[in-house]
Amino acid sequence: MTNDTTITPDMLTVPRKIPEYDAGRVNIVGLTREALKAELARIGTPEKQLKMRLNQVWQWVYQWGKRDFNVMTNLSKAFRAELEANFVIEVPEVVTKQVSDDGTRKYLVKIAGGHEVEVVYIPETNRGTLCISSQVGCTLTCTFCHTGTQKLVRNLTAGEIIGQVMVARDDLDEWPEPGASTADAPPRLLSNIVLMGMGEPLYNFNNVRDAMKIAMDGEGIALSRRRITLSTSGVVPEIAKTAEEIGCLLAVSFHATTDEVRDVLVPINKRWNIETLLQTLREYPKLSNSERITFEYVMLKDVNDSEEDARRLVKLIKGIPAKINLIPFNEWPGSAYQRSDRKQIEAFAEIVYKAGYSSPIRRPRGEDIMAACGQLKSATERERKSRRQIEAEAGLGG
Repeated sequence: MTNDTTITPDMLTVPRKIPEYDAGRVNIVGLTREALKAELARIGTPEKQLKMRLNQVWQWVYQWGKRDFNVMTNLSKAFRAELEANFVIEVPEVVTKQVSDDGTRKYLVKIAGGHEVEVVYIPETNRGTLCISSQVGCTLTCTFCHTGTQKLVRNLTAGEIIGQVMVARDDLDEWPEPGASTADAPPRLLSNIVLMGMGEPLYNFNNVRDAMKIAMDGEGIALSRRRITLSTSGVVPEIAKTAEEIGCLLAVSFHATTDEVRDVLVPINKRWNIETLLQTLREYPKLSNSERITFEYVMLKDVNDSEEDARRLVKLIKGIPAKINLIPFNEWPGSAYQRSDRKQIEAFAEIVYKAGYSSPIRRPRGEDIMAACGQLKSATERERKSRRQIEAEAGLGG
């Protein structure tokens, strides 16, 4: 499954029961409003009460973060007992939490089957961003990315995706008190979500869509679609669906200005090349009402960081409302690449800026705990592999 030129999203969908069952009980976490309504009807909730009961349960779970049916005091004891008999409210288990010197938090969480994924919370002056994962491992084998050295295990379910957000809110102690509205809460510690962790979100579209619908619901976690950014390496057929069915902001892992270089850095380019990708991206802001697309560009010394690359980049994206995030490469054991020199990054940024595009240079965060961009990888996978194995998989073995 490492040859991304032959993989389709359908091939990556892991068969499972929908919704998830745990000893005969359904996990509410991950159910959309429509799915939860259907489940409440299934257990015999009267039609006339369905809308009210749906809203009540939804608020307890997603607005106030409660996992115990017994605390849902605006529900009758009989109905609470019915919920207890038929449902669970479960989120991924936190295995470890690391805190960087800069305040970044990295969580290793365990999901069904004993698999593990990493989640990163990045605090900033006026916002807090949670970087969440959509797959265990990844199939794209981008050569500069540590996650890409771990083969794809499976897609995450909608519950496992939104569960990462709930786990972080638990740790930040950010759930409003029961009865309080989200609007009454103080400024958010977790104000933004980026789907930039492990995996390619658009190879797990349905589960990502459902999880983000839950995140955006106004009577729950209530994050605006403009507070959610989905990052893709360029799964062209799914990009228009993202605009229509999610409507969040879009980031593209671009990283090169020629097909020759991008074929190596981002192998999915062999299937949907730069020209094909850009044709699709030109339509995205119109379809989703997004202001602009973010182009992620990791700066690799003597690979993609020349002034010629910068000029070619602004020419390629001409006409697309965009900003360019320049990312100093975050090194990891066995990597074949080095971070571009600071002066080179600044020269690149200046060319992009003068062409009329915002070109912030991302400040690396959480490097001391391997939480920076491109460094995420299941701790168990790291522990299983020696440095020699990692180097061999990166093509550096002698």
